[in-house]
Amino acid sequence: MHPLILMHIWTQNDAPTGIANTSHNQSVAAYVGGDKAAFYSCGFYSSHNTLLDNEGRHYYDRCYIQGAIDIIFGQARSVFHECEIFVIADQRIEIQGSVTAHTRTSVNENTGFVFLKGRIYGIGHAFLGRPKGDHSRVVFAKTYLSKSITPQGWSDWNHHGSLEHVYHAEYNCHGPGSSTAGRAPWLKKLSGQEAAPFLSTDFIDGKQWLLA
Repeated sequence: MHPLILMHIWTQNDAPTGIANTSHNQSVAAYVGGDKAAFYSCGFYSSHNTLLDNEGRHYYDRCYIQGAIDIIFGQARSVFHECEIFVIADQRIEIQGSVTAHTRTSVNENTGFVFLKGRIYGIGHAFLGRPKGDHSRVVFAKTYLSKSITPQGWSDWNHHGSLEHVYHAEYNCHGPGSSTAGRAPWLKKLSGQEAAPFLSTDFIDGKQWLLA
């Protein structure tokens, strides 16, 4: 199967933000559900559940993603390389949002979100992620984290299972929001060796299908 490649495409959902825990609480700007999809310099705009990165292997390079709560969610295996994530403030949302909400229910699922050398900033505040599934996997590496990131970093909001196997990790991030002193207790602070599998497109088998 040939990869899907999109360049300089911008998509926006300007539907009003709904109320959390209702059937009208999402305004998805893009749904990515096929294997081997690559996005170069694309933009995704919404306020609630902006990018549904749901299944398959995906690569986002220098993309711009904007939202307030569960900005990127789903169960794909994806690398976000040098992407900018802008956290907006939405007074209609009573809970603090999160940049990610990754779904992974078993250690046997080879999925996860990796953010490499990007920037997270904005005018709102958010957690780096919350788990959807007991094995949720998200890694932020060499990423600039602004004061938009709450000191706790990670939230267990609306998760009713165990946190023992949740893989929420940071490696060599920088910026005023990067201090791990007050982080959630399940955060994994990776060594160079532990971070190595996440520092290239090898995480998504990129040498097999991405543009050279």
